[in-house]
Amino acid sequence: MNEIDAAYIAGLFDGEGTINIRRRFEKKKKHKDKPGYRMSNSMRISMEITMTDRSVLVWVHEVLGVGTLTPKKVNGLRVDGTPYLKQYRWRCVFRDAYRVCCVLWPFAHVKLDKIQQIIEHYSTLGRDNIVNFDEYKNIKNIKNIND
Repeated sequence: MNEIDAAYIAGLFDGEGTINIRRRFEKKKKHKDKPGYRMSNSMRISMEITMTDRSVLVWVHEVLGVGTLTPKKVNGLRVDGTPYLKQYRWRCVFRDAYRVCCVLWPFAHVKLDKIQQIIEHYSTLGRDNIVNFDEYKNIKNIKNIND
């Protein structure tokens, strides 16, 4: 991705985007050989841009190469009785969000603190569950090809 596209997406994200980071305990199934459940201190990370111009979000989705693009349900009417415009949402989560944060970091201003939190979460030294992005992308592409 070139710098101009990255800077444009960073500006778009600063104005229209949202980052959600939540750490909480979650009940998860134990591994195959162990019955029952376990409690896990999990971090939920998501990034999204919601807007009415679908073509911009299609371009963002194509340039970044990650995430999903879906229509967003809008309920109710405006004060004058007219319906709201249809909205679309581009969204990515977890390691895909980390990849996007690494691209946006040099250009972000408004969302910079949360972007840095995501980068620090995935790049902390001493963690044994960190996956190299290139390896992760290759594995993900191989799974998509085999499906």
